Amino acid sequence: MAQAAPRLRIRSTSYVVIPARLESTRLPRKLLLNETGKPLVQHTYESASQAEKPSGMCIAADHEDMAAAVRAFGGEVKMTSPACASGTDRVAEIAAKLPEVDIFVNVQGDEPELRGTTIDRVVELLEENPDMVMSTLATPIRRRDVLLDPSCVKVVFDKRGRALYFSRSPIPHARTWTDDLLTAEPANFHLHIGLYAYRRDFLLGLSTIERSRLEKLESLEQLRVLENGHSIGVGVVDEPTIGIDTPEDYRAFVSRMRAR
Repeated sequence: MAQAAPRLRIRSTSYVVIPARLESTRLPRKLLLNETGKPLVQHTYESASQAEKPSGMCIAADHEDMAAAVRAFGGEVKMTSPACASGTDRVAEIAAKLPEVDIFVNVQGDEPELRGTTIDRVVELLEENPDMVMSTLATPIRRRDVLLDPSCVKVVFDKRGRALYFSRSPIPHARTWTDDLLTAEPANFHLHIGLYAYRRDFLLGLSTIERSRLEKLESLEQLRVLENGHSIGVGVVDEPTIGIDTPEDYRAFVSRMRAR
């Protein structure tokens, strides 16, 4: 039997952008919370800086309070328009000013425990697959409450690691349920991790693509990409990152930091 052709690896430059909006709904000004002695956004910045592939990194701020906090700990900050509708738009605003960069990584500012190797993986997916315009990550779901929770986005992908669909509903839907479906290997269900890498040209054009029907129904921006026929690569990692969305999330994070 003939051997499969090796994956093509393309030399590229990559750059991390952390969109940092000052206001947040469920946890006001969460990125500036500092019960650990550091603002939350600093924890995210320091974790992301452990990645080896990116050639640089910045925080994309929408308010001078955020920018001042970043400068205080020595981080790189770039101001973006308060009118940006999403973090993706904020990353695209930075990308427009950096024509020498091939791949941009969108790291959520409320992901303080994100591993550098995770960022490297999402960049590698685009380096190894020139037909993909975006890449993201997923992790196996082993708990039924997570599978059923609409705030936990699920993803299914094909044998080549291309996303087939993202949904707030349990996908795939088991016609007959047994608990061992959650422990099967390979995993039957995957939780989407909201970390994205984009090719620069595609990112700059993404905001010009009209919001799609499925995107509006599920309130998931990545469905616009799939509905328009583009490929999103999905890499599987062992552990999910833990985002900070609520006061309870932040208290748990503070407890973990104090226990280290």
